[in-house]
Amino acid sequence: MAKRRKVGNLLGLAVLSVLAQRPMHPYEIAGALRGWGKDQDMAIKWGSLYTVVRNLDKHGFIAAVESVREGRRPERTVYRITDAGRAELLDWARELISSPEPEYPRFRAGLSVLPVLHPDEAAALLRDRLAQLDRNAAAARETLAGHLREVPRLFLIEDEYDLAAMRAEADWIRSLLAEIDAGTLPGLAGWRTFHETGEMPAEFAALAERTSSTE
Repeated sequence: MAKRRKVGNLLGLAVLSVLAQRPMHPYEIAGALRGWGKDQDMAIKWGSLYTVVRNLDKHGFIAAVESVREGRRPERTVYRITDAGRAELLDWARELISSPEPEYPRFRAGLSVLPVLHPDEAAALLRDRLAQLDRNAAAARETLAGHLREVPRLFLIEDEYDLAAMRAEADWIRSLLAEIDAGTLPGLAGWRTFHETGEMPAEFAALAERTSSTE
């Protein structure tokens, strides 16, 4: 189970990882995060960066070391990571790597209501998604291969994961489409009957009743 953290926004994790390299002011932190592609690894809301930095400072994970002024730009505070911040960074990373947590991607939500679509439409939409996944995977493979010529693989592990996840999803969709096309998907006949007649199959109605009676 995920720990309740003093700063739970994943942007905080990213900031700590950047400051583990060297002290920076928030503007530099944002540039480093973009340069390292951290906005591709997690949902970053750039407008909350300064709030996250202030919260990390408040809880002792980072500390201000100096304020600098460049030309006519506003004064900027430079922060460094503290010992407590390094400990938090390591503990957070260990948790994320070792402990699987439930995640709720949009595709899963769509699959949960798949029966509201006619089977033929559902299959067509799944084919559209599959085609896009294949294009995305091909582009990701090409991009990854290019990066590997310049960057050690260690720093591209998350890109490998993304590619593997796309491949796994595409394989699963192909398998589901094969069952739909062959007519072997359990419940397919009732699903089709419901959309073609408007009548709920008895087995579907019984399932709904059984489920509601156990709540």
